[in-house]
Amino acid sequence: MSWKAGTERIRDARRALVWQAVHWGWREFQRAGIVTAGTPAGRAFRRFGDGSVMAFPAGSVFGEHWITVGDGTVIGALVTMSAGLVPGQDLGPDPVLRIGDRCVIGRGSHIVAHLSVDIGDDVWTGPYVYITDQNHGYSDPGVPIGRQPPVNRAVSIGAGSWLGAGAIVLPGARIGRNVVIAAGSVVRGEVPDRCVVAGVPAKVVREHTGDGWRPPGQAPYPVG
Repeated sequence: MSWKAGTERIRDARRALVWQAVHWGWREFQRAGIVTAGTPAGRAFRRFGDGSVMAFPAGSVFGEHWITVGDGTVIGALVTMSAGLVPGQDLGPDPVLRIGDRCVIGRGSHIVAHLSVDIGDDVWTGPYVYITDQNHGYSDPGVPIGRQPPVNRAVSIGAGSWLGAGAIVLPGARIGRNVVIAAGSVVRGEVPDRCVVAGVPAKVVREHTGDGWRPPGQAPYPVG
């Protein structure tokens, strides 16, 4: 074996060891950084339920005193959950962000609450979902939008609903129970129970009656 070939083999072996060490270390950091009810980060919340976990690394998380998380809920990595505009803001005596039992919040999602965001039990989201109860004010066309007071409107998401990847839930949205929000949809206003909505803005594309699933205003037809 030539000197050059031997040097390359040593270099490749060193790279492989470093790669293994980095990935092993990252997995250990992820395990060690998980938030549960018994960790210091979990105890910072108004309530962080039994069996619930928040993966590491988290996104921007603040205002925990005004956030409650139910039992058995899984919050993915890089999820932002915030109550208020800035850390330390006093939002009053009651929680403003409530996440129910057995929910799954997908990786990279943002839930931003100022007045009231209420997520029911068994709500699952895909990755990169955005939910907020605050919008920029734009009532005065002569003032830059960023300098106008924001407008808050409560948001609720009914139990058993599913929000597809990249869905956006705007202030004032009231989503019913067992609703499917298609990926990439923008939801505003009221969404009835047991329906599928899609689009920008989202519209009902299927609804469930006693006879089965059907498009709005049409005879029932089987799903699939």
